[in-house]
Amino acid sequence: MFRRRKQVQRLPYDPAAQKPVIRASICTGEQIGGLRDLRTGKFTDLMLIRDDADLREFQAMVGMNDIEKEC
Repeated sequence: MFRRRKQVQRLPYDPAAQKPVIRASICTGEQIGGLRDLRTGKFTDLMLIRDDADLREFQAMVGMNDIEKEC
């Protein structure tokens, strides 16, 4: 049986105004992928990252492989 690969939609964002980051909790290890507004510093949650598959999906959504982690 063949498994279909989930089609990931590219997330439209302005790289001049926002940057993709992963916010990680020191206590629980929970990781949230989202966008940080460069002017205001506001973080917008996009998805919970539970494993490597979720991380790859988030990287595909934002079109970047090297994403900064914040604790």
